[in-house]
Amino acid sequence: MSRSDLLKLAGVVLVTILAAWYLYPSYTYYSMTPAQREALQPAKLAELRKQAIHLGLDLQGGLQLLLEVDKARLSSAEAKDATERAMEIIRNRVDQFGVAEPLIQREGEDRIAVQLPGLTDRGRAIELIGKTALLEFKLVRTPEETRAAFERIDAYFAARNTDATADSLLRLHPFTGRMLDQGFFRSEDAQIVAKMMEGTSLDSILPSDTQVLWGNGEEDMQGITGRVMYVLKREAEMTGGSVASADAQVGLDQTNPGAWGVTMKMTPKGRADFARVTGANVGRQLAIILDGVVQSAPSIRDRIPSGDASITGGSFDIGTSKDLAIVLRAGALPAPVKILEERTVGPSLGGDSIQQGVTAGLIGTAMIIGFMVVYYQLSGVIAVIAMILNTFYILAILGYSGATLTLPGIAGLVLTVGMAVDTNVLIFERIREELRNGRSIRQAVDLGYNRAFRTVFDAHSTQIISALFLFQFGTGPIKGFAFTLIWGLLANLFTAVVFTRMIYDFWLSRGKADRLSI
Repeated sequence: MSRSDLLKLAGVVLVTILAAWYLYPSYTYYSMTPAQREALQPAKLAELRKQAIHLGLDLQGGLQLLLEVDKARLSSAEAKDATERAMEIIRNRVDQFGVAEPLIQREGEDRIAVQLPGLTDRGRAIELIGKTALLEFKLVRTPEETRAAFERIDAYFAARNTDATADSLLRLHPFTGRMLDQGFFRSEDAQIVAKMMEGTSLDSILPSDTQVLWGNGEEDMQGITGRVMYVLKREAEMTGGSVASADAQVGLDQTNPGAWGVTMKMTPKGRADFARVTGANVGRQLAIILDGVVQSAPSIRDRIPSGDASITGGSFDIGTSKDLAIVLRAGALPAPVKILEERTVGPSLGGDSIQQGVTAGLIGTAMIIGFMVVYYQLSGVIAVIAMILNTFYILAILGYSGATLTLPGIAGLVLTVGMAVDTNVLIFERIREELRNGRSIRQAVDLGYNRAFRTVFDAHSTQIISALFLFQFGTGPIKGFAFTLIWGLLANLFTAVVFTRMIYDFWLSRGKADRLSI
């Protein structure tokens, strides 16, 4: 073999070994049974899944959402980039949630499309994505102010003279005989109170600087299970902007062993504000409020200069604490988001798509192999090997790049297989034409490849340019199609121009050839 032939052989072998290396994690992961995956250490399984080819929503199932950013309460300046900021925050939350290869893209002015492949916990994902994350620190009103607020509300309902007035907030409180420091109601009574207040605006009843909010979940007070309604100062002492969001971490409540929560550290300005607020209000409760719900309301025992704070409560477990920490780290949405459309794609649908795609691919491949071998004989076998290598290289590129394989991507893969066959047909027909013109086998092969190369290169170049435009300006599924098409065409140029030519050169270098099987 000549030096050129040896270099071609080394190139083909090297590329094939690299492709096998990058495809091995995919083979390992998708050949494992569910039991084997369960037995594998979580860290190793996560790393293996990360290295394997990712399957899109249409292949493995998952959740698809169409969200709308509500800009009604934003100023024109704030609304200008609200959708872009919401997309970035949602993307950060989803990344920390652990979804592999999510698709998050803008649709129109106010809408965001979200695809979460392989997601199983639908409710948790929707709550995590849609949470506005408005974090506020507000002072709880004094016991005297709390009782006065409840008396005003009771008087309002009594004046309405409705059936709801048969119940009184003060009467429903289990500790009415004592001075109220908070509105605590049994679980069943809390439902009555909520119904009484449903559709009622308390702004005209309470002082303008006072508001009423429910606590998060149920609590236990002196052996009674119920919910707490807090009477708060309307103006926040501090907001989420005072929190160093990157430092929000899951942890156990030091004052209540075994209770989960989220610990936070303040920014330099936040530490100064926190020290001021706690120093001026020793003995009072400071409510920590997220999206209009009081998460906890610890009593201020002393001035806190360190800026360390925590959000704890009876309803927190490790899962909800992790989600809250994710939301705080990712930041607050600039405006509320509404779910306009929700679609859940089951894994069975993805499995059917894969099975049907594999079946169609096998049938099409068998027909192509049969035609190439019968019509072009041994040269057809070489073309088939090149086609198989072409597919092998494309899958390896998907595994290496971390791209997601979708049904449109499979369509791009099938199209490159067709282009591979077409390329070899062009070359073989050129060689046949030269043989009919009386050329020797060596001359026919050289001239056939040389003269077909321009046509092959032009066809592949125009296809790649078109695919680049699709990839640049298309949406997710179109990008997947363009990605596999681009790399498939490049791999096809390599296998058609380098691999098959190397086979002919190696065969012809062994001695005088009397006949070419083509």
